Amino acid sequence: MQVIPVIDLKGGQVVRAQGGRRDSYRRIVTPLSASADPSEVMRGLKRLHPFRTFYVADLDAIEGRAEVDLERLERLRAEAGEIWIDAGFRDEPAVRRVLEIGNVRAVIGTESQADSALIRGFRHNPRVILSLDFFADGYCGPEEIVVDPALWPRDVIVMTLAKVGSGQGPDFERLASIMARAPGRRFIAAGGVRDGGHLCKLADMGVAGVLVASALHDGTVTAEDLSRYA
Repeated sequence: MQVIPVIDLKGGQVVRAQGGRRDSYRRIVTPLSASADPSEVMRGLKRLHPFRTFYVADLDAIEGRAEVDLERLERLRAEAGEIWIDAGFRDEPAVRRVLEIGNVRAVIGTESQADSALIRGFRHNPRVILSLDFFADGYCGPEEIVVDPALWPRDVIVMTLAKVGSGQGPDFERLASIMARAPGRRFIAAGGVRDGGHLCKLADMGVAGVLVASALHDGTVTAEDLSRYA
């Protein structure tokens, strides 16, 4: 199982995500970095563990306030190795612009889709990842995507935004239910990881990866915990 640290960006700075309530996200304060500069935070995370992939959520792009900053993405990719970028992709040209950058994968989130057209067009592209997005009141996105696993690419994130930053534990039940519907896919859990015990349980379920943020900065997932995974 691969552990993938999350960098949430707002106004060019790293912010602390909490329960999907993006208007309340504030600049991060972390023992891993002296500032909220994304490159500094990324380097601090790499001192904790030699992560080979980072997940970057561009909240300004997701919320439609800006387009993804390709120059900044290039700089972060040079720091990280591989980046998965979630930038609220809504059309094919935006995805293709990002895929022109080496070692960058595009995350298509269901919350940003009006229909299934975009994921239909990219579902066979190995550099595209689908995020099935769930808020406190349930699934967010076109119903046809969540009900039809034939539309899903190889890699699928199960994103429980209400759990993000909570430390309450992943939504194991929902994750297991979705995994059972599409054997052979690589599933990535997101939201709620608090400690090494949660990582262990996810690994036992057979997930391919897990997105983690708060537990790394709080120190409840330690370097020793991380040493057990990719």
